[in-house]
Amino acid sequence: TLWPLVLMLRCLRWDGIVSEGLFLASHPLSRPGNTSFGISAFNLSNAIMGSGILGLAYAMANTGIVLFVILLSAVSIFSLYSVHLLLKTSKEGGSLLYEQLGQRAFGMPGKVAASVSITMQNFGAMSSYLYIVKYELPLVILAFLNLTENTGHWYLNGDWLVIIVSIVLILPLSLLKNLGYLGYTSGLSLLCMVFFMIVVSIKVRFIVDFEKYVIFLLTFVFCFAFQTVYAVPILTFAFVCHPAVLPIYEELKDRSRKKMQRVANVSFLGIFVMYLLAAVFGYLTFYGHVEPELLHTYSKVYKFDTVLLVVRLAVLMAVTLTVPVVLFPIRTSVQQLLFPSKEFNWVRHSLITVIILGLANCLVIFVPTIRDIFGFMGASAAAMLIFILPSAFYIKLVKKESMKSVQKIGALIFLICGIFVMISSMTLIILDWIHNASTSEGH
Repeated sequence: TLWPLVLMLRCLRWDGIVSEGLFLASHPLSRPGNTSFGISAFNLSNAIMGSGILGLAYAMANTGIVLFVILLSAVSIFSLYSVHLLLKTSKEGGSLLYEQLGQRAFGMPGKVAASVSITMQNFGAMSSYLYIVKYELPLVILAFLNLTENTGHWYLNGDWLVIIVSIVLILPLSLLKNLGYLGYTSGLSLLCMVFFMIVVSIKVRFIVDFEKYVIFLLTFVFCFAFQTVYAVPILTFAFVCHPAVLPIYEELKDRSRKKMQRVANVSFLGIFVMYLLAAVFGYLTFYGHVEPELLHTYSKVYKFDTVLLVVRLAVLMAVTLTVPVVLFPIRTSVQQLLFPSKEFNWVRHSLITVIILGLANCLVIFVPTIRDIFGFMGASAAAMLIFILPSAFYIKLVKKESMKSVQKIGALIFLICGIFVMISSMTLIILDWIHNASTSEGH
């Protein structure tokens, strides 16, 4: 998800030179864009697609096929609706920056809420990418060394490997002042996930027994378990792209709100189909044995499969290159919140980078599974970015519609639903953590 983030970062740097509280001298909506409809749809698809696709089969395994499809459809439609609210709010609010809309709606608390939500979401995405390194790199090394099992050496320990990759590869890239060159790899993550989905689709044909498949569909359409509480947060995490929507809108050629909405419709439809196929085929391959990170499940069954080895290498390369770009807006938000009037300083720049990357490594090492990252970030930051903030900004900034209008009532209902989803999901996830902790202590 590189190019949309690069656009967002460029906008953040541009907006950072404007003093607080002043309206932009050059209205961002008045400047012409030069990006075509197709490229804009591709960029937005890149912004949506991420590591969340690897958790969808796990979500389906804990909901059943029909309930999963219902939830996937609902989350995608709600995400599209929130894009609609953002586009209308940007016109009334006079800004194409998420944080700036927050400030104009609710002052500094609104800016902080938007900034913290974006930071948490990006931090969760960065941690999920590092989780993939922790899970997959030892298996890749095992395959290259032609070993059948982990011998316990340090170079097969995921914790050590994620630290080494972070220091040797990710940190030098993250310390650079300008990450624009990574825009050349803008489609790499999306192409890797498309390749992954194709492999998942091919592999299922060799494993699934048709009779077992039909019986399973007829008898286990719905499924409920403790892990079911992670389904909605995982789906929400997988559809977050909202901080990138407005910068992509700014770059759209012959820009209009209706045209950008069509861009969003095309992007979400394409991603919806990819998510559904990856979840269904991954689930029907392993049924209840799907792990929170689907690629890791394949790695256990096909340890020496050449095609899957290529997939793992491609995904590892993509996430390693993406981590520095995801880290960049986190660092920018921290600097703007804590040091808004300070000039660039290499010591401060480097220290913030090391602290962010160090915290992400600690999270990856000490949190048991990637499911917890998907669940917590999906229930908190993703719910804020999709449900709560767009509707709250719309209600506050769009003055030409009364609170009795259908649009405002719809936004209010959306806001209430978002708060309910966030509180209920967080409560259920915390209860599941307590249940797991008590179970572990009992053993």
